[in-house]
Amino acid sequence: MTEAPLPPIASGRRVAGGLLLVVLLFGGVLGASITARRSAAEKLQAETTAAALPSAIVVQPRPAAPRVLALPARLQAWAEAPVYARNNGFLRTRLVDIGDRVRAGDLLAEIDAPELDQQLAAAQAALGTSTAQRNLSAATARRWEQLAGQRIVSPQAADEKRGDLAARDSQLREAGANMERLRAQLGFNRVVAPFDGIVTSRGTEVGALIVAGDTKATPLFTISDSTRMRVYVRVPQAHAGAIAPGLTALFTVPDQPDREFRATLQRSAEAMDVATGSMLVQLVAENAEGVLKPGSYAQLRLELPPAAGAATVRVPASALIFRRDGTAMAVVDAEGVVSIRPIRIARDLGAELEIGAGISPDDWVIDSPSDSIRGGDRVRPVRQGRPG
Repeated sequence: MTEAPLPPIASGRRVAGGLLLVVLLFGGVLGASITARRSAAEKLQAETTAAALPSAIVVQPRPAAPRVLALPARLQAWAEAPVYARNNGFLRTRLVDIGDRVRAGDLLAEIDAPELDQQLAAAQAALGTSTAQRNLSAATARRWEQLAGQRIVSPQAADEKRGDLAARDSQLREAGANMERLRAQLGFNRVVAPFDGIVTSRGTEVGALIVAGDTKATPLFTISDSTRMRVYVRVPQAHAGAIAPGLTALFTVPDQPDREFRATLQRSAEAMDVATGSMLVQLVAENAEGVLKPGSYAQLRLELPPAAGAATVRVPASALIFRRDGTAMAVVDAEGVVSIRPIRIARDLGAELEIGAGISPDDWVIDSPSDSIRGGDRVRPVRQGRPG
């Protein structure tokens, strides 16, 4: 059975639809081609414009390093006392030697002072004499009081006896005080430790003549408390303003080369030494292990906080621009626009500069800028990151 032919109207519609589809496809291809060509032209224009801009190497500043001072220092025991004799005589016994650990009140030595023993015996006899004289005067005064009441003697005579009793009382107290003084002085025949510590020197031996009161002579002993150490260092005047209690430092000593010790700044002299132009500073270090020795030399590293107006960032010295109105640096923003910023140099390190004001760590600074560069110029930044 044969298919019936389409009507002329339906056939025309099919042809028109096909033509419309062809036109739409051609229009899409043409539009895509025009868009691609326009994008390529814009990209070429941007590349041409970028290529026309001068390139500039930019670096990002890094934070300025903390100020670290390396200074020589001396260690001293927390407490040190030379022990001298208070009495003349001869050393009877010696109980300690250098290196011995002692406690406060421990007996170090005994002095034989026979003259002092005789003085104490004489004082005891004088006290007995004064006691007897005072008792006799008291009895006499009582009798004369009774006779004066009976009007047998005059009131003047009774007053004289009362005055004599008062004088005898004073003499008795004086004799008693003299005996107690000699007893206390005799107690100094026992030389004792003033505090806990170590015997670091000995200047006497059994049988040696002891002369009291001569501070120019060698002390009998020297006691040092080295459980804590005082660390003394002289800080140059340029850094004295940053010194404050609580700062910490690390130090080493020659006899412990592989070990670092920590010290805390406790106080300073608050005055400059005219001869050295420096300020004496005292730090404290714990020494419970006893490895630090009084009198030792030390090499100390003291880290100082940033002072007012101190450096904030560090940049290459080649980024510096010299202008009529002072030093400056060229900074580039995200769009490549240059701005000239005046800066203040805090410290010149040769290849680098520490900047105190004008530049922050987030800026991008042109390294080796052209002498003709001006604010508002556009450049093509080539980022190098942070130096060092």
